Amino acid sequence: MCGIAGILALNVESVSNLGRRLDVMNQLLRHRGPDGDATWSNPSNTMGLVHRRLAIIDLTPSGAQPMTDHAGNWIVFNGEIYNYIELRQELGSENFTTSSDTEVILAAYRKWGADCVNHLRGMFAFAIWNERDRALFCARDRFGIKPFYYTIQDGVFYFASEVKALLPFVNRIETNLDGFKDYLTFQFCLAGKTLFKGVNELLPAHTLTIRDGNLHVQRYWEVYFEPDYDHTASYFEDRLRGLLIDSVQFHLRSDVPVGAYVSGGLDSSAIASISADQQDSSAMMGFTGKFSAYGDEFDESRYARALAEKKGFQLCEQDITAQDFMDNLRKVIYHLDYPVAGPGSFPQFMVSRLAARHRKVVVGGQGGDEIFGGYTRYLIAYFEQCIKGAIEGTSRSGNFVVTYESIIPNLVTLRNYKPMLQEFWREGLFESMERRYFRLVNRAPSLDSEINWRALEPYSARESFEGIFLGKNVRKESYFDLMTHFDFKTLLPALLHVEDRMSMAHGLESRVPLLDHPIVELAATIPADIKFRDGKMKHILREVVRPFLPSLIVDRQDKMGFPTPLSEWMRGEAHDFIRDIFSSRKSLERELIDNRQVLGGLDAEPRFGRKIWGLLCLEIWQQEFHDREAEYKSLLA
Repeated sequence: MCGIAGILALNVESVSNLGRRLDVMNQLLRHRGPDGDATWSNPSNTMGLVHRRLAIIDLTPSGAQPMTDHAGNWIVFNGEIYNYIELRQELGSENFTTSSDTEVILAAYRKWGADCVNHLRGMFAFAIWNERDRALFCARDRFGIKPFYYTIQDGVFYFASEVKALLPFVNRIETNLDGFKDYLTFQFCLAGKTLFKGVNELLPAHTLTIRDGNLHVQRYWEVYFEPDYDHTASYFEDRLRGLLIDSVQFHLRSDVPVGAYVSGGLDSSAIASISADQQDSSAMMGFTGKFSAYGDEFDESRYARALAEKKGFQLCEQDITAQDFMDNLRKVIYHLDYPVAGPGSFPQFMVSRLAARHRKVVVGGQGGDEIFGGYTRYLIAYFEQCIKGAIEGTSRSGNFVVTYESIIPNLVTLRNYKPMLQEFWREGLFESMERRYFRLVNRAPSLDSEINWRALEPYSARESFEGIFLGKNVRKESYFDLMTHFDFKTLLPALLHVEDRMSMAHGLESRVPLLDHPIVELAATIPADIKFRDGKMKHILREVVRPFLPSLIVDRQDKMGFPTPLSEWMRGEAHDFIRDIFSSRKSLERELIDNRQVLGGLDAEPRFGRKIWGLLCLEIWQQEFHDREAEYKSLLA
């Protein structure tokens, strides 16, 4: 995993000070590649590439980038191609001069052209420049594990692994108002928007081509939710178990030792357990975080220790304090580029820092909740639909994957979610599925006088939501598939954004074996009544990984992600720290957020509320980027 960037003139004129521009991008991405860096530009100075290297496969200088195939192609690549050994054999291993997966991409591109992406198994973002055809081909992996951002300024195309490397080149650092409204609604942006005006991300499973100054973006892969009713649950369990073990084996391919995140939940524990089975337990190391000063509610290390003891690997624990929060929150926002998702990014930053002291690569369980249905809101949404079906006498019509009788024993999962239930039923009942799910994921109702909503008109985040929720690739009769599909397309890329930035802030590669496309494609064919049997979240995954885990983990029903004691800190040690962030002169003069209103409501934040977290991130984001615009511009001087 590395950092990449590049500059291309969309006309035939050379880019002024191209070398200096490339050096600036290189400098802003330095944390992504501590093992080396290089730039390349063509003779006409119309094209330049940047690479920061984190050496994982082929540690020799021959694996350095930008890399050429001496046939006119130059590549910069961020990620890992796990099937590179098989592709080398298919493409003719005698033709290769290195053992790196980068050279495999170049060879695949020569053979298959743009279709090369369909042969790649892994996580990737890359750009290939063909000097002879004067064409740029860029691609991003199927799920958005590796980032790719771009902007066009004054006839020049810029791309980079992180937005911060593009900021010296934008005419003004300004907020994208539509992206801002998305963030207030979902805590992430939709459809390739970012929070920066004029900066877009290449969506997952898309390619971008520039030829003769024309930019063309195209989807190359899609997941289709087409339930397979011809096979039994045991058939799907056997296939999923085989694919999961196979994926972990591929994800352990590395020329350096591989460790594992171990949160104590089902997904990361399963990946860590299977990884431990695949390698020498003395080489395996796990990493977990905890907030031990705040009791068992914020300390799940006992689950991680139970797995480490069962599998015999060393577990390193990071005890996180309020002082850590105050010392590192600005770094978290800086590395994120712009706020996304919930407060889990902060403990992930801390655990990644710990892991980077011992390993260059870790595996984790990201993706399990979106693929197999691990969020409590699915149960809440379905509970309402069951009641509706029972009242209307339609619960046996085939539209329900569970009945109200079978779901009742599993409602105990909701005991910690009473505030969410109250909020969900405060407005509306028994409306269409898309309206009810929008109500569950919409965070904007908690914001009112703090936001200048008029400035955000006329864009509708809800219309964007419905366009994705009711996508053509998912059949409409399964509410469960509709919900998980939306989260797979939107929330998952946001969480992968966090995964990438929090690990790469410390030069650590994070791999996610659950996000292997054979697994995802199989899961999309498993009928919802198997994945979500009796309202049990991640039911099929739980049964598949049961043999690998202690019962303490596999049967637990109280997992709440990575809970952070933010409310406790706001009322205690970090109270003044947070108030000070909202109280500067510039903070009180923001155009879109009335921080006086925010200050007035600080002490009213409910426990596990996300409102203040979102507003705090937005304010720090503006301080780190908008207020420092002159510093970014000065880098080019």
